[in-house]
Amino acid sequence: MKKRTQPYQKEKWINSLQLPKDVCMGALRVTLTGNSEVWIENYRGILEYTGERILLQARTCQVCLEGSRLSIDYYTNEDMKISGNIVSLTYI
Repeated sequence: MKKRTQPYQKEKWINSLQLPKDVCMGALRVTLTGNSEVWIENYRGILEYTGERILLQARTCQVCLEGSRLSIDYYTNEDMKISGNIVSLTYI
């Protein structure tokens, strides 16, 4: 049986040095402002985009936003801003 070495050791060093995981490991970062705005950083791609549902691929999971009048106002390869009436945010 093979041991988990490299990713585990990297995370261990990051934790011991108290470095931010989103910067060092590319972890997903979600900033929600009320129920009308969300900033997503370090996503990998857009899987589904409608006015009622936006599904994003992250490094280790998928993120699903549901609501009404959802729109992607801004996006780059690293971050995006979504606005609308956000009813739920789910990690899959």
